[in-house]
Amino acid sequence: MRKGDHLDLECGGLDDQGAGLARVTGEDGAIPTLVHIPRVLPGEKAAAVVDHVSPHIRQGAREAWASLTTLGSPSPDRVTPACPAQASCGGCVLQHLAYPAQTEWKRAQVVDALGAAGLGAVPVGPCVPSPRPLGYRNQAKYVFGREPSGRLVLGAFVPRSHDVVDLEGCQVIEPPLDEVSRALRSLLDEAAVAPFVERTHTGLLRYVTLRANAEGQVLVTLVTNRRDWPGAVALAQALQDRCARVTGVVQNVNSSPGNVVFGPDEFVLAGEPTVVDAIGNCRVRLSSRSFFQVNRHVAALAYDAIRAAAAGLGNVGRVVDAYAGAGGIALSLGDLADEVIGIDENAAAIRDAEAGALAAGFSHLRFVTGDVAERLTEVAAADLVVLNPPRAGCAPGVIEAVGRMQPRLVAYLSCNPRSLARDLALLAANGVELGAARIVPFDMLPHTPHVETLCLVSSR
Repeated sequence: MRKGDHLDLECGGLDDQGAGLARVTGEDGAIPTLVHIPRVLPGEKAAAVVDHVSPHIRQGAREAWASLTTLGSPSPDRVTPACPAQASCGGCVLQHLAYPAQTEWKRAQVVDALGAAGLGAVPVGPCVPSPRPLGYRNQAKYVFGREPSGRLVLGAFVPRSHDVVDLEGCQVIEPPLDEVSRALRSLLDEAAVAPFVERTHTGLLRYVTLRANAEGQVLVTLVTNRRDWPGAVALAQALQDRCARVTGVVQNVNSSPGNVVFGPDEFVLAGEPTVVDAIGNCRVRLSSRSFFQVNRHVAALAYDAIRAAAAGLGNVGRVVDAYAGAGGIALSLGDLADEVIGIDENAAAIRDAEAGALAAGFSHLRFVTGDVAERLTEVAAADLVVLNPPRAGCAPGVIEAVGRMQPRLVAYLSCNPRSLARDLALLAANGVELGAARIVPFDMLPHTPHVETLCLVSSR
């Protein structure tokens, strides 16, 4: 198989990224090839052209990537995408798959990951759907750039390119975010703000992030290549005048190469540098760089499940919230425990968590900044340990610390089934009994291949 070959394929499943997956059998004993084809669903036949063939062999097969040219009879689960840019922005790669089928596939991803880690006996409940399959994201991140026509847009990079596709009218963000992005794009155009060009390291504005709270108030962060921007304050004030939803505008300076969004320095241009959001029974103060679940409705369901499990313990002395972020889970448990300790390496997030605890009147909540594994060595014991790590999962030292503490309940909220399965196997190796584990997937990010999974492990 070579680049440019035309193939007739039948899709047998979806890969981890939500693309169709077809197996092409090699001739005369040749190694078979797994072909990835975006926008094709299981059971569909398609004509495609090969874009790339990997020279590597993985699990007895080569891999190739192809582009769809013609689709045969559509799957009964195929639907019309809600967003016209779905095929090019690279974000909601499953919008063409009916929503019930999405949640079924996501549950299967969790089951498969557990089975591969030798944990196939652990039961997995149905995937909890999002109350809002569209209009659910409370945060939007945009690349500031130009379309081929030269028009300035707030958009996203087309996958595997530096072309920018306009995200105006995005269907998965909360409506206030689209309203603010339209007003901001117009002002940036009027002010002739130059987009940053990474290839030449010229221009000014790199990214824009918008964060909305439950009341529709929006915090705007403008990420620039340098601090010097004479028109920044005037533009921020004009945005607030034009859009009453904007409660604050912040400039973040990121002069580093690469595609990391935020830099280390921030300056308030107008209004407030934070926004207060409500989730479940708590209010959380969020700055531009704070980690917080982007779907507050599904996050509230997961938090409620953790609260219910914690309440079932009876008296709860100490809770440890590892990878606490802005403290959402810690705050939601504040009225159930005698002491709550939140740990995160992000100093900005910890400041937000401390502000949230102060506003809630929780003097028994303590938040500390630092490496999570190192900080856990300072904690002698806990009744409940909450783990909510990034996609890479927990550091080995974190798993060892949890095994040492032997909590009555472990609540692991994961955004990656594979790292969750790996870490559960490590917890078992460190003395945490998984026999009574309960696993529930949550669809935090509808129309994407990502699935959030809550595992509750109770020792008694």
